[in-house]
Amino acid sequence: MKNIVIFGAPGSGKGTQSALLVEKYGFKHISTGDVLRNEIAGGSELGKTARTYIDDGKLIPDELMIEILASVYDGLGQTEGVIFDGFPRTIPQAEALKEMLAKRGGQVDAMLELDVPEAMLVERLVERGKTSGRADDNEATIRKRLDVYTRQTAPLIDWYEHEGKRHAVKGYGSLEEINAALCAVIDAL
Repeated sequence: MKNIVIFGAPGSGKGTQSALLVEKYGFKHISTGDVLRNEIAGGSELGKTARTYIDDGKLIPDELMIEILASVYDGLGQTEGVIFDGFPRTIPQAEALKEMLAKRGGQVDAMLELDVPEAMLVERLVERGKTSGRADDNEATIRKRLDVYTRQTAPLIDWYEHEGKRHAVKGYGSLEEINAALCAVIDAL
């Protein structure tokens, strides 16, 4: 089984490319946002605990998030692989994911980084906001999200490089070109 982290700034196309990879390879897709919503909606004990943090306007602690992800991961059953989307976001989360997978005899096989220039990210997200109606896709909020990404999440690029897992792919061009580049990395694993 392959464990893949899909990585990039907001608007880099992680969700779009994850869906294409799931379709091609039969991988399972673990999106932290979806996982949290499902755990809360399902009323699980982990979901109830997560909700208390969310209701108080706090971030969910890394330990709780990894516990929720481990629960979802363990429930996947037989699969060709898993794509982690939206996790990890920090080096401590990457270390926790590495430990969680190691306990199950696995590892992150590759971190696929979708590299997109910032001006293009802003343009994509503003455009998405016009069509999706997402309130957080306005230029001021987008710039804040990109700043948070640069400060908190981008250090993972060097961390995964040091681990020998980072594979940077040009995240712009046609969907097919981007997907072909990602598939080339996965096929070489």
